[in-house]
Amino acid sequence: MPSEMVALDDLADRVLAQEIVSDVDVPAFDRAMMDGFAVQAQDTSGASAYNRLTLTIVGEVLAGRQFPARIRTGQAVRIMTGAPLPEGADSVIPVEMAQSEGQAVSIVAEVTPGKHVGRIGEDIACGSVVLRAGRRLRPQDVGVLASIGIAEAAVVGKPCVRIIVTGNELVPAGSRAVGSQVVDSNGPMLAALIRRDGGVPIYPGIVPDDPASILTAMRDRADVVLVSGGSSVGQEDHAPALLAEHGQLDVHGVAMRPSSPAGMGLLDQRLVFLLPGNPVSCLCAYDFFAGRAIRALAGLRGPWPYQSVRLPLARKLVSVVGRLDYARVKIIDNQVHPLAISGASMLSSTTRADGFVVVPQDSEGYPPGAEVQVWLYG
Repeated sequence: MPSEMVALDDLADRVLAQEIVSDVDVPAFDRAMMDGFAVQAQDTSGASAYNRLTLTIVGEVLAGRQFPARIRTGQAVRIMTGAPLPEGADSVIPVEMAQSEGQAVSIVAEVTPGKHVGRIGEDIACGSVVLRAGRRLRPQDVGVLASIGIAEAAVVGKPCVRIIVTGNELVPAGSRAVGSQVVDSNGPMLAALIRRDGGVPIYPGIVPDDPASILTAMRDRADVVLVSGGSSVGQEDHAPALLAEHGQLDVHGVAMRPSSPAGMGLLDQRLVFLLPGNPVSCLCAYDFFAGRAIRALAGLRGPWPYQSVRLPLARKLVSVVGRLDYARVKIIDNQVHPLAISGASMLSSTTRADGFVVVPQDSEGYPPGAEVQVWLYG
């Protein structure tokens, strides 16, 4: 997606489009890293609890202030954390290593030059690359940008994704189904998935299950179109025919379970993904196909947002050669327990699961004890 300038307050979770190079040093001055006394290190040589050395206190400096004079041998300046080091000082004696009374301070430990001092550019040096393009910004990254005076930055634009949910049996989310009605769960789920993957969902509501309404919705202004439902080969599955007639239907039908009716193609040079209506199939097809495209457009790294672990199976996981299987699993005592491969309409199987195992199409599954890669939902 083309880049856009975004204000600092809205940069968290956005993907940098350009590297950030600092034009300042952080810190911009030598500063105290502890409360105590700014001194010349040579004046503390040999100091200990049994050999206290006394220095004369000539003033105080607070954070945000400058000490107006240069300190000399035998002198100390009371200093607070973050305050600029006075000219002539090269170290800080922590307050717990000194005892002051009136204008005198007794030093009970020695320090070396630079001790407890934050040097100019120690955190960030002028001219250094602070953050590279392609990074998804975390809250601490935003803090770093603020520290070098960045008010806005160029980030990858978010793809707008039109969600089209069809089905005359459907009623809007939040409704209570009556008779043969079904509450729409795919729309809210897809909107949340799109936000997770860096996109902006567009979902004005359920689309009537007729060709004209579906085609009009498919041509809404968006970067990606997702059609949930009506993607198979039944009498009321209009989306594949519409995409083939008015655009191009490159894939229809995938050798995987669930999600076999999934399809994809182009309409008016926009990516269109046909997702099955069954909720688990919809989730699976989204993650394998649509989600990857949205993440790529949004500049996010990796095909999936899931972390993975390798753990042994508690019992066998059966599959069929010739298709890829998406098996929901639960982890108990560091062992993987298969929950389901079938049951494409049972969305609760994904909430009971800790993640999923992908069984490749050339495998009949895995025996008990076999180590498998689990992609974690959480």
